[in-house]
Amino acid sequence: MVNLKDIEDTRKKINEFIHHTPLIFSNSFSRLTGRDVYLKAENLQKTGSFKVRGAFRKLLGIKNARKIITASMGNHAQGIAFAAASLGFKAKIAMPITAPIIKSEATRAYGAEVVFYGRNYSDSLSYAVKQKGYIFIHSFDDPEIIQGQGTVGLEVTEDLKDMDTVVVPVGGGGLISGVAIAIKEKKPKVKVIGVQAEAAISAYLSFRKKKIVEHIPEPTIADGIAVGRAGEITMPIINRYVDDIVTVSEEAIARAILLFLERKKLIVEGAGATPLASMLEEKIKTKKGRVVLIVSGGNIDVNVLDRIILKGLSASGRIAILEIILSDTPGSLASLTDSIASRNANILNILHDRLSGDLPLGKTRVTIELETRGFKHIDEIVDFLSNKGFNVKSCMERAVAKPL
Repeated sequence: MVNLKDIEDTRKKINEFIHHTPLIFSNSFSRLTGRDVYLKAENLQKTGSFKVRGAFRKLLGIKNARKIITASMGNHAQGIAFAAASLGFKAKIAMPITAPIIKSEATRAYGAEVVFYGRNYSDSLSYAVKQKGYIFIHSFDDPEIIQGQGTVGLEVTEDLKDMDTVVVPVGGGGLISGVAIAIKEKKPKVKVIGVQAEAAISAYLSFRKKKIVEHIPEPTIADGIAVGRAGEITMPIINRYVDDIVTVSEEAIARAILLFLERKKLIVEGAGATPLASMLEEKIKTKKGRVVLIVSGGNIDVNVLDRIILKGLSASGRIAILEIILSDTPGSLASLTDSIASRNANILNILHDRLSGDLPLGKTRVTIELETRGFKHIDEIVDFLSNKGFNVKSCMERAVAKPL
């Protein structure tokens, strides 16, 4: 098993190749959650994620070969590609066709050969391990990879002497294994909590059943942790050192990404936003004290980011979609829009439908998208319109987390 000395020795080996990323105190997140919140900003790391740490540690240990292959959804791919280019290796990366475009293009830009195979990480992994003439590097289930990722935890203990909880994204378990060893061996009373997306819960199930449980991931914003099987090496470490693993919804992840943008001016990918999402959904049970959120990466496609911003706005009540049945007569739509304007809501889009089969003759359905200030504001608008005689309903699901 990986130990603290392994991680400390690794830090000395890779120190010249990586950033010691900042630990940022967040006033806004602290007020929002009622705890002192610190952000370990690995989204500011080289290649945009923590993965470069394990990549350098692994490649620095390879002496007799210069051709390597790995499988990855994206961040590990970039870390390996960057480290390989820096150290003179030829890298081949197997990625699923569902990997984010920004990650595959960045991997190529670092000089690696990219091969698309299968629809998920498991498919790409099965391809990579069968290739001849290459040294295979696992993305998380490898002692040296874990040692590299553990340097994140070492930096946290150096930069914050007193903490109560560390919250870590979990896919296959490489990051949380290393971080948990570093934290628990130096500060045994600190709680280490893992977070998975509800769409990819292999480690969550494995932790509870104390055996590895496979779970095919569903589509998720947190693509970086969409792993169907936790590691044979990582799970025993997790079972020994980690206090709990929780899950978070897609809506909470989207809302967290939006909060990072608005409140901290940080671009954070879905996986990196899961620790904040866990606090928004009140999954972290500590009621006070200092909480460190490991913001694992910031590699997010701008087209996906646009959709996530809209989803996050909806989840926090900043966008409302209302459906109103109107009389199809002159002035009805004007009366509706005037009423909405009087409630200080901005109209973004209107869809006017007279032809649906479920509409009586003389009626029209108006679907209207509004910019709003939160759920209380939406309720005020709906109540006001209802009292004015409009047949109105909300067409959106509310986030589980408390509104801003």
